[in-house]
Amino acid sequence: MHVSGVALARSVWKGPFFVHFPGLKESIAKGIPIKTMARACTIMPHMIGAHFQVHNGKRYESVRVTEDMVGHKLGEFSHTRKPFQYRLTKNK
Repeated sequence: MHVSGVALARSVWKGPFFVHFPGLKESIAKGIPIKTMARACTIMPHMIGAHFQVHNGKRYESVRVTEDMVGHKLGEFSHTRKPFQYRLTKNK
């Protein structure tokens, strides 16, 4: 069995996973953010310039779509974990 470089890629015949966002063109023109929980939605070329608020499990994170993001998922730009920080003790 041959191991591929891409893990769990979507089948080619199915195409990319995409969610229809009503009012996307108006959102791009006016700069109004679109709230979504669809982290698995693939960013398409017609979404360039749109402003999304993607849910990260606790709150909505702002994501502005650029040309470099095309083909990636919305959830890749809304991090779900914050960086680890050592807690300073109160007694010092």
